[in-house]
Amino acid sequence: MSLLSRKALLAIAAVIDVALNARGKLVSAKDLASRHDLPARHLEPVLQALVRKGVLNGVRGPHGGYEIGREMRRITVDDILKAAGSINEDDATAMPGSDLLRQVVMPAIAQAEKTFVAALSRITVEDLARRAEPLRQRSRES
Repeated sequence: MSLLSRKALLAIAAVIDVALNARGKLVSAKDLASRHDLPARHLEPVLQALVRKGVLNGVRGPHGGYEIGREMRRITVDDILKAAGSINEDDATAMPGSDLLRQVVMPAIAQAEKTFVAALSRITVEDLARRAEPLRQRSRES
């Protein structure tokens, strides 16, 4: 069981893919979708959300595509998830339900979520791209 949604995992993978493959050229949505075995229509909304938050830069047109929006060491997994709309930043939402839910369960889960987000804030695109580099090398060799 993953704590992150499919959309969240896809957003992280897309940013790492762009980090690995842009290197002076743009990465097309079509190429991204192909490498991740997805229809491009599933990826476009995620990519556009990442562009709006500055995680990626997007260039329109027939030779358009995506590149990293800022230094890789300055983009965290938490940034990606927030940009993709996978982390709800509004903790103040009132939760209906029992006292047990409001006073015990939700505070415990909120604390766990804070710990999780703190851990995600320490993982950078640079870290993940470094770990993914051997995969890139193997795909070029095959």
